[in-house]
Amino acid sequence: MKLSIYGSGCAKCQTLAKNAEAAAQALDLDYEIEKVTDMNQIIDAGIMRTPALMADDDILVEGKVATPDEIRQMLS
Repeated sequence: MKLSIYGSGCAKCQTLAKNAEAAAQALDLDYEIEKVTDMNQIIDAGIMRTPALMADDDILVEGKVATPDEIRQMLS
């Protein structure tokens, strides 16, 4: 599974990345984390608010930092 974090690389984006990684590890998923900071790529992905989390091609979180528990529920 590809988990993509969209944002500027700010503290909220970093926290979302850590939370997504914790959720994926808790579910024992085979995953990779990609951090996307290029505004054109963010817009092309259909992201309107950052930070955002996409799993494969599905936007799971947009405009907030989800907890590991929230992300785990979305991924399972």
